[in-house]
Amino acid sequence: MGWSSPDNCPGTANDSYYVVPCAYAVACAHSKEDSLVEQIFTVAAFWLGLAVIAAMVAYHLRVSAALIEICVGVAVAAVAARFGKVEALGSNQQWLTFLASSGAVLLTFLAGAELEPDVIQTKLREVTIVGLVGFFAPFLGCTVVARYILHWGTQASLLAGVALSTTSMAVVYAVMLETGLNKTEYGKGILGACFINDIGTVIALGLLFAPFTYKTIVFIAVTAVVLVILPVVSRWLTHTYGYRTAAIRTKWVILILFGLGALATWSGSESVLPAYLVGMVLAEFCNGDAFWLRRLRTLTVGFLTPFYFIRAGTFVSLPALIAAPLVFVVLLGGKVLTKVLGLYPVIGRFRRKYDERWYYTLMMSTGLTFGTISALFGLSHNIVNQQQYSFLVAVVIASAVVPTLIAGIAFLPRHLLPTPDKALEAMPQENGLMEEG
Repeated sequence: MGWSSPDNCPGTANDSYYVVPCAYAVACAHSKEDSLVEQIFTVAAFWLGLAVIAAMVAYHLRVSAALIEICVGVAVAAVAARFGKVEALGSNQQWLTFLASSGAVLLTFLAGAELEPDVIQTKLREVTIVGLVGFFAPFLGCTVVARYILHWGTQASLLAGVALSTTSMAVVYAVMLETGLNKTEYGKGILGACFINDIGTVIALGLLFAPFTYKTIVFIAVTAVVLVILPVVSRWLTHTYGYRTAAIRTKWVILILFGLGALATWSGSESVLPAYLVGMVLAEFCNGDAFWLRRLRTLTVGFLTPFYFIRAGTFVSLPALIAAPLVFVVLLGGKVLTKVLGLYPVIGRFRRKYDERWYYTLMMSTGLTFGTISALFGLSHNIVNQQQYSFLVAVVIASAVVPTLIAGIAFLPRHLLPTPDKALEAMPQENGLMEEG
């Protein structure tokens, strides 16, 4: 009897010679498809289980859930490597890479969208000066440290400078909400400076590592046009078709983010780069409906970003850190010291009290989201190797924890905290922002 592959299968009742073989081939194809779907659901359930555990740990430790998700990824990867099961984690599977990338894009968008527009306008001089110093001091300092102390290559050193120049908008924003400082002019100044700092990082990542070709010109031109018309079109769509079950606003925003992300990738850049700018121009539009923004954050933080942060952690090599702990110490010291030495005198021009200056400085010394995005960009584009990537991500994680803890314990400006009455008035809105569903 002849056996036919599914591609050659005649598939008709008259071809009795092939009926059984073709039926067998089709059954095998369905079996493989079912097996693949089963594998995807199994891996996804495992990763979301890790995210649930990370959320519980983060609650009890009172730190960022994203931070714990990265740490969980590091730990799981170490255990998997110990038993030779790294591939079973699925970190490099296409569907998981897509979910992780989507999480990074949407989180970057939200960071820009949740910044109040009046912050930049009312405190323009302060946030611009502090933000620019907060970027350039660690960028230049850490680049020099990586190049001349650690003897990394020029490209790897520049990538290290970019990755360690960031300030974590996610961590700072969460802390501001928890303390109520987001309602004060002091807290708004910190958030505005974080925004300028991170914009510097985004621009540097694009200028230094994205190849400048005609594709780059097309990307910049299309992005500029989209950013100009986006607020008007978004308001028209919402007014005409919004507030119905179709959820057209969410579809529209994700369409723009994915479209510009695809264009950025085509031009040789990174998909997260235009997301911050889209969030910035749509900030007023998004903040006009806090409940819609909350639902979008729930989708992002509850489903997508765990894949991004856990996946980022799985690429960290613990053996590399254990083998060379001095490199980790040098990079962490370089980031924190350059931030402090650069920012503390500058912040002193705007804040006179001792605790206000130190709290401001330490909050600007944090790093998480854009640091890991920059490091992962370097790894995926062969700018840094896995060992260097492991050092960078470990330093980014440490910089999210250490300065935040010191600032909260030793330098919290309690005289600026809102009174209990004001805190209660703000409670419904803040709960809407903090609770992810």
